[in-house]
Amino acid sequence: MQAAVVVFPGSNADAEMVHTLKNVIGLSTTVAWHKQAELPPHTELVAIPGGFSFGDYLRAGAIAKASPIVSAIRRHVDAGGLVVGVCNGFQILCELGILPGALLENAQLRFECRDVFIRGEVDGVFSAEGEILRIPIAHREGRFHASTAALEALRQRDAITFRYCNAAGEHTEASNPNGSLDAIAGICGGPNLNVLGMMPHPERASEPFVGSADGARLFRRIAGAEP
Repeated sequence: MQAAVVVFPGSNADAEMVHTLKNVIGLSTTVAWHKQAELPPHTELVAIPGGFSFGDYLRAGAIAKASPIVSAIRRHVDAGGLVVGVCNGFQILCELGILPGALLENAQLRFECRDVFIRGEVDGVFSAEGEILRIPIAHREGRFHASTAALEALRQRDAITFRYCNAAGEHTEASNPNGSLDAIAGICGGPNLNVLGMMPHPERASEPFVGSADGARLFRRIAGAEP
C-alpha cells in the first residue's frame, strides 16, 4: 500500500505519522506539502496528521480547507481511496464537509493531553467491533457535535467508528474526556465509508516503549494485515 502524509504549516504530528506508517507498519510512505496540486502517484492511503494547521486561526482547520491539495484529496475520496484524519486532520475533514459535524471546544474548557480508551463500534476497514484501544489525546477543540439529523444518519450508516470508554469497554460520563456527543471519538464518511476522522492519536501509540502499541493495530487493519 502506498501512503501519503499531507503536511500543512503548523502540523506537528506528521513525523510520528510518517514513522508509524513507514517504519512500524512497513508501508511505502511519502510526504505531500499542502501547496501541491496533486497527491503522489499511486497513493492509496492519505493521512492528515494532527497539529495546529495555520495556527488554528479563525477556527481549527478553517484555513487549511483552502489549500491547493484539498481538490486532490476530494478526488481521492470520491474515487474510494482511503483517508485517515487524526485530531487536526479530523477537524479539517469536517471543515471540508467530507465528514459531518464539527469539533468544538472541550466541555471543561481546557486542553486535554492523556491516554484514553476507545472502543470499536463496528467491523470495518478501520475498526473491529468491541476492540478496546488505549490511545492518547491532545486537543482543546475535540468535542464532537452534530445535528440530530446528522447523528441519526451516522447511526443508520454504521459510521460511528469509535466511542470513548473505560478500560472495561463501558461508556461512562467519566470516560468521555471532552464531552463529545454520544461519546464519539471517531466517525467514518465518504461514498464507501472510506474516510476516518478521529481525535485520539494512534500514531503516538504504535510501539510498546511509548506505553501502548494499540494504535499500530488500527493501521495494520487498514493495510490488511490485521483481522
